[in-house]
Amino acid sequence: MWNLSFTPPAVIEARVLTRMPDELRRPVPSEWAAANKPGHVIDCFLEGPAFDRAGNLWLVDIPHGRILRVSPALEWTQVAATDGWPNGLAFHRDGSLWIADYRKGLLRLDPPTGKVATVLGHRNSESFKGLNDLVFDADGRCHFTDQGQTGLHDPTGRVYRLHPDGRLDCLLSTVPSPNGIALDPSGRFLYVAVTRGNAVWRGPLLADGSISKVGAFRTFFGASGPDGMAVDAEGRLVVAHASLGGAFVLNARGEVTHFVKSPAGATVTNCAFRPGTSTLVLTESETGSVLEAQLPAPGLPLFSHA
Repeated sequence: MWNLSFTPPAVIEARVLTRMPDELRRPVPSEWAAANKPGHVIDCFLEGPAFDRAGNLWLVDIPHGRILRVSPALEWTQVAATDGWPNGLAFHRDGSLWIADYRKGLLRLDPPTGKVATVLGHRNSESFKGLNDLVFDADGRCHFTDQGQTGLHDPTGRVYRLHPDGRLDCLLSTVPSPNGIALDPSGRFLYVAVTRGNAVWRGPLLADGSISKVGAFRTFFGASGPDGMAVDAEGRLVVAHASLGGAFVLNARGEVTHFVKSPAGATVTNCAFRPGTSTLVLTESETGSVLEAQLPAPGLPLFSHA
């Protein structure tokens, strides 16, 4: 059952905005592909869409450790390499680009120079399982997921919150594959895409800084599960699904109101609103494409652009 009106979601047809140029693709074996796509040579795997103030779209290529920039004219440039497996991206208000890197931890890129520095490489000398995604709240606190290879067989994935003064909170520690992460417009509710549980969890952030009464906001199906997420200004949650060929739009009750359909492959890994507009971009990693669609409302204003 998609919604209480018992009607199918409205389908929004996305279009291919751009695809990674052939000259940037790397059709060579990688350790990431051997572990995550065994038997396949993956020339790129796009994730982490994020916009800077100049309108450039930034992406990662996970298996080859690259940070890429796509200009408004759709010109692609490799800006940096992390020597790891970068995944989620989010801009800070100071203009730096923060990176959730599976191997390296939480990183920060200086866009003008391409230099990458470590923000947080471990917690109390213990390595992370493998960071996946991140989001800033209105006060500049960075919430990020530590996914690793967790799943229903090993529900020990974690969700952290890093304060500007360096304090680190572990908000959740029993998640079977925490992936995408988002906050509602009030900043009082946290959403976590639980990929191997094929669900989106929702929990209230309490006044004392803890989280409580976490529940399944929406459940899905498929060979993979929900991945990256974005929120619009009216509180809708957009959920990219990595095996169902698109993204689901959920209202405040968790009902599916729209489905953004990929015209390319089925591996839609993440999404982001172009700031100040209702234009959504999505990474489709099977074909190395960036998709674009028009949604009912503009995206929620970001910490980076406030």
